[in-house]
This record gives sequence, structure tokens and C-alpha cells, in this order.
Amino acid sequence: MRVAVLGLGFMGSTHLKALKSIPDAELVAVFSHDDRKLGGDLSAIQGNLGGPGEKLDFSKVAKYHQIPQILDDPNVDAVDLCLPTHLHASVAADALKKGKHVLVEKPMALDAASAWQMIEAARKHKRILMVAQVLRFFPVYRALAEVLARPDIAKMRSAIFRRRCAAPAWSAWLGNPEQSGGGVFDLLIHDIDMCLNLFGLPEAISATGHEALASGIDVIHAELYYADRAVAIAGGWHHPKSFPFSMEYTVVADGGTIDYSSMTGGPVLHSADGEREAVTLQEKDGYRAEIEYFLDCCRRGVQPKLCPPEDSARAVAVARLMLEARKRNGERIQCEL
Repeated sequence: MRVAVLGLGFMGSTHLKALKSIPDAELVAVFSHDDRKLGGDLSAIQGNLGGPGEKLDFSKVAKYHQIPQILDDPNVDAVDLCLPTHLHASVAADALKKGKHVLVEKPMALDAASAWQMIEAARKHKRILMVAQVLRFFPVYRALAEVLARPDIAKMRSAIFRRRCAAPAWSAWLGNPEQSGGGVFDLLIHDIDMCLNLFGLPEAISATGHEALASGIDVIHAELYYADRAVAIAGGWHHPKSFPFSMEYTVVADGGTIDYSSMTGGPVLHSADGEREAVTLQEKDGYRAEIEYFLDCCRRGVQPKLCPPEDSARAVAVARLMLEARKRNGERIQCEL
């Protein structure tokens, strides 16, 4: 499968590293406005998990400064869109129209209407569209899903998902909510998608928090209401530079509590009988697994059931509803999507 990567920032460089490890994936083209990056020098890139610090060999790769040109390249079978969020919908639609399969970084789009238009374009042009909701492929989150499916764990009763980082200083567009959606939208879309994957759509949502983007602050504590369980999502952007990235979950079920924090180690199941069990993890890199799965779906012409774009569109809708609930400072809003 011949792949083009559009956007050579933190996520683009992360996807390039994953692509190199996939035997049947061939990088044939890249897009950027930055000549240094097109030359393969990605060493200055930074992100939540640090900078990749790599220099890549693009000598055999077609290099483009303009998006229409790379979409017209007949050697490209699939595009990996690692562009600013406000460009996702329009570029994905153009790529699908040109007959390319599309993997697009999260969040899928800035609003649910645009996300569903992307889905309709994929259906019309009979191409595969998938959103890079990588938690569905991360070993620590796949392990959570597997534990919750065990008969001895029984019914899930309560869950909290938390994700925090310093306000990003490496890309100016991220600080512009008209381009990124803001910190809560861009960062917590991961946990929203995971909740929808595990528990489905909530009946209602409430939220409190604070936004002061000039200071780098965009935080939320949201409650997702279900008929028989309680779920919370918390986190966002904190003061710039020194605040560390972290992701966590604690899920309580009748058969035990599974607890995880990236700051302390792998997930642990504390069972109802008082025993402690370190949860076994798959060793495969989540980014590689995600891209490999997408390319396999493209080859076989099958929809990505592990990460359907319809779920990603609903995650965008729920994220927008969470932000509206924060404005109402704790008022419960029905989730009628």
C-alpha cells in the first residue's frame, strides 16, 4: 500500500516512525510548507511525549508544498492526514474524491456536521475512512477493554478517565480554538472516544471547568450519565512548559477495580477477593497497530470495525456538548445526538 503523509509536525513524524516498521507500507510522498522538514530533518519537532529527534531519508519520496498536488499523485493509494484540525474535513473530502483512502488524525473535525460529511464522501466514493483514535490500539487501553469483558469482572459501576499536559508551545495553531477546538476538545477527544467505545452514548452530560487560553489553561471535569453507571472525564491543558503529560483511568466493577496511571506503571486489577493482578499487555506499538489495521482494511476493502468513523463523529459531538455543558457550569444537558 503506497502512502502519503500530509503534515510533518509531531503527529506526522510519529506516524512516519510507525510506517517505517510496517513491511507492506511504502511511503511515496510527503507534504509540508517547511523545506527543512521536506528535506527529512524532523529533529526540532516537539510534542506531549517529547521530540522524535530524527532525520529521515526522503530522497526516494515525492515532496510537495501544495496539498492539491499531492492528492493528484497517481502513485498514492492512501493519505495519512496529520494536518491542523480545521483542515481535516475539506482535505479528507478532496482526497476521497480523488480516490484515495484516508486516515485522519483526531479530532476528526471541528464539528459533528463536518465529520458526517466526511463519512458521506467516503461512502459516495467507496473509499476507506478511519480516524486515528489511537487509544483503541494502545496496549493499556486494549487491556482495559479485555478485563471488562471477563465474566468474573461482571458489571462496571464507575469510571474516571483523566488526561493532562502543559499547554502546547510547539504549534501556534493548537492555541487557536478556531483551528484546534481548544485544549479540552483536542486532548480529551481520546477519552471521550474510549468511553463511547466501552460504554456507548450517555443519556446526559454535565461539566465544570475553566478556560483561559492566553495563560494556557483549558480544563474540565465532566460527568457522563448512564442509567446504571457513573463515568467522569477530567483534564486538559495546564500552564506551559513544565507540567508533565499524564493519562490515567480507574474503573470500578463488581469483580474488582482496574487502575492505571502513565506516571506509575502499567494497569493493575485489584480484584474483589483482595488479590492484586498486574494486567498483561500486548507489546505492539499502538501507532503501528493503528496504521497497520487501517492499511489492511484498505487492501481488503472492508470498513474499520475496530475504529469506525461513525464513532469518531459521535465523539466530536459529545466533546462539543461537554464544552457547552461547561459554559452552563454544571447544568445537566441531555445527550440527544
